Amino acid sequence: MNNLRLYVDSQLTSPYATSAFVVLREKGIEFELIPVDLEASENQSADYASLSLTQRVPTLIHGDFALSESSAITEYLEEVFPESPVYPKNPRQRAKARQVQAWIRSDLLPIRQERSTLVVFYGVKAGPLSTEAESATRKLFSAAQALLADSPEYLFGEWSIADVDLAVMLNRLILNGDSVPPALVEYAQRQWQRPSVQEWVGLQRPPL
Repeated sequence: MNNLRLYVDSQLTSPYATSAFVVLREKGIEFELIPVDLEASENQSADYASLSLTQRVPTLIHGDFALSESSAITEYLEEVFPESPVYPKNPRQRAKARQVQAWIRSDLLPIRQERSTLVVFYGVKAGPLSTEAESATRKLFSAAQALLADSPEYLFGEWSIADVDLAVMLNRLILNGDSVPPALVEYAQRQWQRPSVQEWVGLQRPPL
């Protein structure tokens, strides 16, 4: 028993919690999933703040070690549990996978604002994209198409956690009914059918 706990949002809509959950499942690691009610500000409580430096989700507890921020969590799990790798073995491809993760988490804000992951996990659709979001969408499509030019099934020739992170971003648009290039739709759907992702999607969520 590895004594791991993963704290996630109670609605199970965080794309970053999704990423950490999928890595744990891909590696076959036993862990306890603990929901945190962000709407009730449980993440700002003294108890949670004592666990999570950033008071955000996800936060991973491994024995007496606590770590927040999803990309830090997935990289830590890769190093501590190297079996069933979730990052490319090649150093340059691994760096590019981390580049994709960092980019998705720090850029494309108009898409994240106007296409909440409520559309991904609850089917809650939104209206037309703003001019700013349309510009961000073109940037997303251009980068995704460039990354997938040599390997349309996976970003780096074989599956990595960066594929799930990119698929979630694309599904914000696809599942809202926005126009997305067919090859990117097919790519996102392929990632979505992965058993570890389907397990996350299939978790019971509280009503909105």
